[in-house]
Order: sequence, then C-alpha cells, then structure tokens
Amino acid sequence: MLRSRSVVLLAALTAAGCRAGATAEPPAVTEAAALAVSASTVEAAPIARFIEVTGTLTAQESADVAAEIAGRIEATPVERGSGVGAGAALVRIAATEVEAQAREAEANAAQIEARLGLAGGGPFDVTRVPEVASAQAARALARADFERARTLHAAKLIAQAEFDQRSAQLESAERQYDVARNGAEQQYQSLLAARARVTVARKAAADTVVRAPFAGVVGERFVSMGDYVTRGTKVASVMRVDPLRVELTVPEQYVAAVAAGRDVTFTVDAHPGATFTGQVRYMSPSVTAETRALIVEAIVPNGKGLLKPGFFATARIAQVASAPALLVPATAVRTVAGTARVFVVTGDRVEERVVMVGQTVDTRVEITDGLAAGDRVATSGVATLADGVRVVVR
Repeated sequence: MLRSRSVVLLAALTAAGCRAGATAEPPAVTEAAALAVSASTVEAAPIARFIEVTGTLTAQESADVAAEIAGRIEATPVERGSGVGAGAALVRIAATEVEAQAREAEANAAQIEARLGLAGGGPFDVTRVPEVASAQAARALARADFERARTLHAAKLIAQAEFDQRSAQLESAERQYDVARNGAEQQYQSLLAARARVTVARKAAADTVVRAPFAGVVGERFVSMGDYVTRGTKVASVMRVDPLRVELTVPEQYVAAVAAGRDVTFTVDAHPGATFTGQVRYMSPSVTAETRALIVEAIVPNGKGLLKPGFFATARIAQVASAPALLVPATAVRTVAGTARVFVVTGDRVEERVVMVGQTVDTRVEITDGLAAGDRVATSGVATLADGVRVVVR
C-alpha cells in the first residue's frame, strides 16, 4: 500500500514539472559592449627610400711601420692604444755608430771643400781652385815670354833655339793648366759624392728614431727594448681612426640606386640606440663575381672615438629619389608570430587584415600590401581587438 502511494506522488510531481516547462520563456542573449578605440586614416606620402645593408668599420689609414736601419732598440715610448701625432717617436734605435759615420762623412766633404776653395760655402768656380789659379798664372807668364821671344826672333835678335825653348814652355804651361782644371773638376764631382754620403749618413742618424707617418692610434708594438732589428723589420702598426671608413656590401639589384655623396646612417652593437652618420665617398668599379655585390665605402667622423675598426655595422643608404608610400602609425600594427596585422574600421566594427610592412618613418610604418589609401585603422587597444568586434571611435 505504501509503495502504491509513492508511485502516485512521483507521477503527480512529474506532470507538474512538465506543465511548468511548457510555459517558461528562454533567457535573452546580451551583445558585448563596443570597445572604444582611436583611429587614423591611411595616408599616401613621399618618403626617402633607403637600402638596408651591412658592413664593417675599417681605419681610414693603416700602416705597418718598419725600421730603415739595423740596430738595437734602446727605447719604446709607445704602447698599444697610444694616441700619436704625425712624426711622433714609436721606437728609438741606438745611434752611436751611425752618428759617428755621419761625422766622418761631413769631415770628408769639408776636406774636399777646403781643397777646392769652397770653405765659405759659395758656388763652385774652377778658377778659384788654388792649383788651377797657379797653373793659370804660369800659363800667362809662359805666354808673355813666348810673345817677347817671337818679337825678338822676328828681328833676328835671338837664336832659333831660344825661341823654340819659349814655345815649348808655353805649350807645357797650357797642358799643366788643363790638367789642373780637369783635376779640379774631378774633385768637385768627388765633393758632390761626399755630400751625398753626408745626406745618407744624416738620414741614417735620423732613422734611429722610427716615427709615426700620420696622426692616429698605435694598433700594435712588435718589438721590445733590447731587441735587434734589421732594415725592414716591423716595429709598430699605426691606424688613423678619425675619420673611419665603413665598407658596405650592396646587392647587385640596388647598385643603380647608390651614388657618391649619398648619406649613410648605421648602428653598431657596441652602442645600442646610437645612430652614426657618414657619406658615400668611394665605390668599387666592379661587382664581385662570388657575391654579385658592390663594395661601397663611406667616410664616418669619429671625433669622440666611440667607433672602432672591426665593428659590424647595420646601415641604411639613402636612395637617389623619394617614392610614395602608404603610412600608418606604428601603434596600429600588431605582429604575432612574425605576421603583421592591422584592424580596419568599417562602420561600427573592425576587420582584421594581414599586411606587409616596409620602412619605418619616425613614428609611422610603411604598408606595402594589404591596405589602400583612405582606409581607417585602429591605433589604440589593438592587442584586445579581434575580427568583427564592435567598436566606437573616439
């Protein structure tokens, strides 16, 4: 009896539930609130075009300085990294022997000058040479004696033998004058050779100090005090680091867009955030066969010494002419997994588009594909947007 009452009660409850479900209303669906965004119109404007290239910084000048005489190093006044001026001493070689040779050469030259009557330093005049002057006087006397003898011989006042004697004396005097003159000329040539030896000896004495060929920085010192060097031994390397060169590799397809005088801006890893500026100065006359690229050199001021030879540079070379581009604010572009996207505002909703980006111009980005001039793109709240979301432009 109890079981029958339970079944009746369960049936009654089930029937009541069915009647209640038949009369209930479905719940209403509420649309999400519109997101407030800022928007900007895509503009077409001319921009300066750049070629993105890479390269390496090198010294403006670099020289391995060698000794020009043999000797033992007695001083090394510079170290690696030392700044030097043009003509500054890099190393000093013992000068005792070469200075003695210079003094000997000077003494030999002075001896010949005195013999030729050039002790006062005047120009060479063969008639001032003592031997020549003496021979010239003897020739003049012999000629006078001969003229008198000829007059007397014509008047039959002296014998033929005496006349012949005066004639022979004149001829001998003339020969002696010629010999003296030739000897003086030979001595003068010897003097020129002696003076050349003096010059060489003085240069050797000066070469005991090996000097920097230009102002710059010592890259390396290859010798130490006490080392013996021979002619041609490298003693130090010197680099001119202001200005510097930046050697850039330009792909073949951009060769026509590069010209001397174009501006170059570049960055280096050693100074993040810093931008350096140079100017194209030299261009290789040919493209390398291996890489099909052109080597371009730009000159870069380096007064503060921030740049070093060997730095890797990422550079942009300005192209010859400007070209139009579609520009949007950089905040409008959202990049996910390497793909750039923007949200185009159409009515009260946004449409997600995949775009291709180009150059960056200040706070704007060039869009090379995916947008058209006049499109409106969201510039704020981009990270929270999705395709089809309702928005309110503020």
